Amino acid sequence: MIILDENKVIKRRIKKSYRLDDIDMEIRKLRTRSEAKLLLKASKVIDVPEMKNMNEERKEIYMELLKGKKLSEHLDSFPLNEQKEICGVIGKNIARIHDSDIIHGDLTTSNMILIDNRVFFIDFGLGFSSHKIEDKAVDLHLLRQALEAKHFRNWESLFKEVVRGYEESKNHKSVLEQFKKVEKRGRYRENY
Repeated sequence: MIILDENKVIKRRIKKSYRLDDIDMEIRKLRTRSEAKLLLKASKVIDVPEMKNMNEERKEIYMELLKGKKLSEHLDSFPLNEQKEICGVIGKNIARIHDSDIIHGDLTTSNMILIDNRVFFIDFGLGFSSHKIEDKAVDLHLLRQALEAKHFRNWESLFKEVVRGYEESKNHKSVLEQFKKVEKRGRYRENY
């Protein structure tokens, strides 16, 4: 649950009725702690909302409210060359978090906010730490799918710019090779 409070955002993990109370409480506490750690780690290499505080007992993270444009709603309204520039920045940001072994887990333009030509990544709730090439390739695959679904007019040229930006990653060759394998597996599954 997201709560807007003046100029801050409170992300609260709410109880899931289908889980046993003790298990639910522990899962929510661990996920809150994990997301806060990822947010702090990511803040050292890319633009993310500033974390103000965290309360494990309440399962809440307090962050600055970003006043910008959510890319899922605005990317298509920009001229194509500007869309491509933005996607290049997205690729560089992904390279930086991947080089820090951060997997976002939900790379979509719904989780990106544009402020003065800077792309802020938000919502690390499905994120985790991993050095595995496969996890990084799947992260890219999810973004490719999101671009195709939401920004279908130009998704191919936009994703090419993401890849171009991603080439800043020290492991870009391995990740992009694995990405091709992930894509093939995805197409294979879709045919059945």
